[in-house]
Amino acid sequence: MELYGVRINTIVTDNVAVRCAGCGGVIEGRPWRVSILDAVAPEAPVSWTESAGLNPGPFEFHSDPSHVLAWMATRGALFCRRSQVREILRPVWLPTEPRRLGLCDGIHRDNHEFVEPATLVADRS
Repeated sequence: MELYGVRINTIVTDNVAVRCAGCGGVIEGRPWRVSILDAVAPEAPVSWTESAGLNPGPFEFHSDPSHVLAWMATRGALFCRRSQVREILRPVWLPTEPRRLGLCDGIHRDNHEFVEPATLVADRS
């Protein structure tokens, strides 16, 4: 390998650091990025002594939506049946005990239908 005009014989290949958040596999090429963004900003930023309730991302995946759905399932999040996996997903905190997060693209105008992501993977196969 040659780096800045200097031949380096010990390096055979470059490291690949981009891994899919859903399956953990190496992502060749450009990753599919998903961010979780709330339409309404919080009243005040989170105190430095606390941690934010939600990591907005971006999270990186393979281009197949099943990888995003698998990632949601491992975190206990639900997915709105009326939406699609898109670059920006909206969080909806569900009134359940324990508290659960639902993710939706926010494009539809009717009521949400939150389901386990694993059921959608089975439906689309």
